[in-house]
Amino acid sequence: MEKVNLELKVNGETLTVAIFPNRTLLEVLRAEAGLTGAKEGCGEGACGHCTVLLDDQPVRACLTLAVEADGHDITTVEGLAAGETLDPLQEAFIEHGSVQCGFCTPGMLMSAKGLLLEDPQPDEQKIRRALSGNICRCTGYTKIVEAVADAAKK
Repeated sequence: MEKVNLELKVNGETLTVAIFPNRTLLEVLRAEAGLTGAKEGCGEGACGHCTVLLDDQPVRACLTLAVEADGHDITTVEGLAAGETLDPLQEAFIEHGSVQCGFCTPGMLMSAKGLLLEDPQPDEQKIRRALSGNICRCTGYTKIVEAVADAAKK
């Protein structure tokens, strides 16, 4: 198998890589870009821990081939903050105690960010639907849903 050259725009910066075409976006983000916020939980797209935004739409990076992201805008959890200033969503997660072990948090944040980009004022049902593909084993989801609703108000 021959390597292919890709140009990915990750968190506003261009990343040029030569990779084998069967590598996932998650593998490339972690190994080539050094962005370890997105986690591999299940490797099957069921847990949501690897969620990133591809052209502002949440995708499972473990199921997305990196070649599919060539030329597209990718946002990872590392790209939410503007320097030292946290995104309102990140602030809300902290304020509401929505973070426990933190393993699922990047995926939750990115799924929620995708929702808020699409619908800045979602109701609770829409928030729950947007987060339904993200598994958290530490919290009861209530604080997470409250944090997203609070961030939407800001």
